[in-house]
Amino acid sequence: MITLYYKIWADCIIRATSIPGNKHNWKLMTMVLMTISMTFNLLLFMTILQKHFLDHYFYKISFSFLPERAENVASGVILFVFPPIIINYLFIFRNNRYKNLIKKYRYHNGKLFITYFISSMLLPIVLLWTGIILFKLGYIN
Repeated sequence: MITLYYKIWADCIIRATSIPGNKHNWKLMTMVLMTISMTFNLLLFMTILQKHFLDHYFYKISFSFLPERAENVASGVILFVFPPIIINYLFIFRNNRYKNLIKKYRYHNGKLFITYFISSMLLPIVLLWTGIILFKLGYIN
């Protein structure tokens, strides 16, 4: 699994650095895109795990001193955005590890990364709509 993670990152980095306009901001751009993808995947995984397998929500933080909307944003960022940022920094950018990855893994012309990104964005939406349709048709409660 970690090999696929590295392959996706290498494909993303090589694609981003091959675009002349990204010469100075490719690190930030790749970090943002991969973090968004991983955040959606983590959110989907935790939702399915908590709702359908454990029947209770354990992955939450309460900031009772904040208004509800601010509390939701703060807990969402801490629980779902920070973990991918930390993982990506430690495994990719710390000590310039990405330099070894782009030498080691084959470039797929950005197709591997874009497939991962699009599927990460669309899978939750498709599952949500499928659930809504199946609920309306009476197949699930």
